[in-house]
Amino acid sequence: MRLPIFSVIGAGNGGQAMAAHLSLMGFTVNLYNRSREKLASILNNGGIHLEGVVDGFAKLNMVTDDMEDAIKDADIIMVTVPASGHSDIAYEMLPHLRNDQIIVLNPGRTFGAIEFYNIVKIRDDINVVVAETDTFIYACRSNNGISKIFRIKDVVSLASIPAWKADYVVDLLRLAYSQIVPAENVLETSLNNIGSIFHPAPTLLNSARIETTEGDFQYYLEGISPSVAKILERMDRERIAVAHALGVNAVTALDWLKDAYGVIADNLYDAIQKTDAYRGLLAPKNLNCRYIFEDVPMSLVPISSIGKQLGIPTHTIDSIIHLASCMHEVNYWKIGRTVGKLGLEGKSVEEIKEMIEGLKEEITVA
Repeated sequence: MRLPIFSVIGAGNGGQAMAAHLSLMGFTVNLYNRSREKLASILNNGGIHLEGVVDGFAKLNMVTDDMEDAIKDADIIMVTVPASGHSDIAYEMLPHLRNDQIIVLNPGRTFGAIEFYNIVKIRDDINVVVAETDTFIYACRSNNGISKIFRIKDVVSLASIPAWKADYVVDLLRLAYSQIVPAENVLETSLNNIGSIFHPAPTLLNSARIETTEGDFQYYLEGISPSVAKILERMDRERIAVAHALGVNAVTALDWLKDAYGVIADNLYDAIQKTDAYRGLLAPKNLNCRYIFEDVPMSLVPISSIGKQLGIPTHTIDSIIHLASCMHEVNYWKIGRTVGKLGLEGKSVEEIKEMIEGLKEEITVA
């Protein structure tokens, strides 16, 4: 069996780690980034230095800022850009896609695969699969062609549109990642988006510390105190309630830490403190970071939006969206993924699930 060719889209923290690791595993890997400046050190070095739980120097098949070159021969396209860039990437990719390619959003955040599929289906002359994971497989940091993987998660769930293609995608990806397991559908991966709980609120609640220290503290271990953890637990209960209203058996943040990292504790604060993968992970250097500009509009807003449609209150989540909007002076309610933009407005749970499962009804672009 020929090994699949990978194209990694986005050369940030995750993209560099993924491209390097896949290359060291023996796969042909292309790495794309829209800004060539971010590729300069990789091009100058001739590859990526990988350290941490995986160590080595990874040479890539191609490092480019040309989307057509990056994906034309790829079997699997791994999108690692922030979810706030998914729409732009989908449109950029659209003219160059070919039949039978697999696009995986790593991760999709909340309803990312639906948004991406809405754009991809504009081309009715090709058949591609759009998939998403519930989380990014690595805890990592990258800079100037040097990437460090602190931990590889034990379990990562994946779902696809159409839903019945997930097993096929998982089988292919398991050639590289044995940790990937199939989820029922993209509602499950979207509502098990733990980044929605672990990213925006701790960032906002540590905003003064981030600005005065330029993020010089351990984000999870120091930034999530017992009081901050209580806020996260309340947000988590709201997320779970929305998931249950959609018929999704979502996992709690506490159980997710057990599944992903093998951590067992009685409460969220203790579990986070016991998570070795979080040791050494520093806070963002400033508040113009993806933990807000990605996770608020692309994680929290869609949870709140679908919650309102289903009659599920999300008061704590809404307060975080409001604070982020005030701090960034951006209306995240307006630019975020809402049921209207996703083509889900006014639909019953049964209608939404029918769309996602079998595509018996077209999802429309707002």
